[in-house]
Amino acid sequence: MTTSTIVLLILAISVAFGLAFYQYLYKAGNRSKIHLFLAFLRFLTLLAIFILLINPVISRKTYQDVKTPLPVIVDNSQSIQELKQGDLAKSLSEKIAENSALKGKYDVQRYTFDADFSAGKQLDFKGKQTHIDLVAQNLKQFYRNQNYPVVVLTDGNQTIGNDYVYSFQQNTTVFPLVLGDTTTFLDLKINQLNVNKYAFLKNKFPVEVFLQYSGTKNVNAVFSIQQGNGTVYKQNVTFGPSKKAQVVSVLLTADKVGVQTYKAVITSAENEKNKYNNTKNFAVEVIDQRSEIALVSSLNHPDLGALKRAIESNQQRKVTIVNPNEINSLNDYNVLVLYQPDTDFKKLLELNKNLQLNTWTITGLQTDFNLLNQSQSAVQFRMGSQKEDFSADFNPQFNAFALDNIGFEQMPPLQNPFGTITLTGNANVLLQSRIRNIVSGNPLLVFTENGAKRNAYLFGENIWKWRVESHLKTKSFEQFDIFIDKTIQFLASNALKKSLVVQHESFYNSGETIEITAQYFNKNYEFDENARLTIQLKNKKTNAVKNYDFLKGNGEYKVNLDGLEAGQYGFVVKENQSKTSYSGNFEVLDFEIEKQFVNPDVARLTQLAANTNGKTYYPNQVDALIKALSENPNYVPVQKAVITQSPLIDWKGLLIILIVSLAVEWFVRKYNGLL
Repeated sequence: MTTSTIVLLILAISVAFGLAFYQYLYKAGNRSKIHLFLAFLRFLTLLAIFILLINPVISRKTYQDVKTPLPVIVDNSQSIQELKQGDLAKSLSEKIAENSALKGKYDVQRYTFDADFSAGKQLDFKGKQTHIDLVAQNLKQFYRNQNYPVVVLTDGNQTIGNDYVYSFQQNTTVFPLVLGDTTTFLDLKINQLNVNKYAFLKNKFPVEVFLQYSGTKNVNAVFSIQQGNGTVYKQNVTFGPSKKAQVVSVLLTADKVGVQTYKAVITSAENEKNKYNNTKNFAVEVIDQRSEIALVSSLNHPDLGALKRAIESNQQRKVTIVNPNEINSLNDYNVLVLYQPDTDFKKLLELNKNLQLNTWTITGLQTDFNLLNQSQSAVQFRMGSQKEDFSADFNPQFNAFALDNIGFEQMPPLQNPFGTITLTGNANVLLQSRIRNIVSGNPLLVFTENGAKRNAYLFGENIWKWRVESHLKTKSFEQFDIFIDKTIQFLASNALKKSLVVQHESFYNSGETIEITAQYFNKNYEFDENARLTIQLKNKKTNAVKNYDFLKGNGEYKVNLDGLEAGQYGFVVKENQSKTSYSGNFEVLDFEIEKQFVNPDVARLTQLAANTNGKTYYPNQVDALIKALSENPNYVPVQKAVITQSPLIDWKGLLIILIVSLAVEWFVRKYNGLL
């Protein structure tokens, strides 16, 4: 309480006493006991009012003992049950958490973890993933700036997350209690399998498999890759005490479009404790993205060879150089590259009016611009007879597709007749033209879209010089070839904008997060935040149907389908107001990572304990762990002073005194006829 408050309280007592004395005793001729009693009541009333107005703050200091936190954290993943340690984990955690010596010294708090970290969750050992690194992340948030021990009951086999060995803070001492049989069993295991999710039809795709062996004798085994009832690859492998691992690299052929499911298997004549980890399913989605490109020209020019090599650097492209007079049908082609169209192109352009193939028109000194003006309306030409050199300026605002600037400004100039080029349609300019240091105002490379129709225009010949220049600078044709490939990719894909766009994988591993995202756009192709999206999911084998609602996120809608059994699923996403829908399929592969282990990872748990100045214990040493924690002199309760400040206006007793004194004063005066 401050000095000014004390002065005000003394003043309040004096004023209250003076007013009570003046009102009841100063002029009273007979100072009876009633007058004295009434003066006392008036004094209490006035003093209570003055105290409420002053509202002094009363401080009170108390002391309490703060115990060191002791998190006891249990691995709730499926691997604990697979190692037959579930009941033991429950009894050990109960014994540690309920020990009276530990409870007297520590603030014991119990947690569980699998893919998530939680408090108070019942142990069921059904977690599909083990995320030990998440334990460290949460403890950092819970116990900032505190030194404390941690007991972790786990097998140490982490399946997701960063390396937990280096995740815990320096102020944390970790005591791992190892769950699982540390006896080494003979075990062959497919430890890891790397494969791309996508492959192109008729191409070979790589599969990299890491095989691991635990044991003390030489073992002969057979590694194979199966698809359906057939075997597509087989190889003999040997292991021994000095040869614990092998890497097998395989090239498989993508010969069928769609999701192709395979099974990698390692077998031997030995008796293994765990054969679940001898098999691993994987899948590859085979895409037919081949494009037949007709490079049409009535001229012989170095540009033709440069374009053909650049386009065919992508094995999914095949280029045929053809004279316009030799083409009778366009059904065999996906994209037309029209190189310097002249009068010989009339028949070809007429054929394409009906088929509407996407085209890349390249003009030059031999181009018939009147023919181009008549055959299309996206670009109009008013060209003279004078030739000019046009350099390129990259447009960073170009957004038709992603493309880096490969140094277009330093490329040799292209030649084209001087004139005016006017864009009349929906055009996106990639390169602007420049005559030496003067901006011409004309585009050099432009892309147009009209519904599903896409076209590109390059206004200048001698692009072969760009390919040579790119090689001189980078010692590779790669940058230029990627630039040409993205141009062809833009033309080879003519998908219309959709109001409902759904993103999903073609396959998932069981136990993984199965998340499908969607975006719904209004008629102006703006993201609609008020859409109502639902998904109907059907198991193709059992015909079981489930319905889910999408939840709105940041610029997209999401639905989580975790917990699905292995199998093939079809689904329909629907926007309920517009009835717009999207259908798709995916497959959940039978792969449970928590069933892969036969032993705990003692080495990593021991390293974790050493890094944090802790110690590794085993189930038969739990009493030693309890004794070490209870006798550890580094963790003692700390006495903490707690100062509480409460304003007197919050004290209900003062209000009661005020009410009682007023009521009693009125009653006494009324009873004695003093009112």
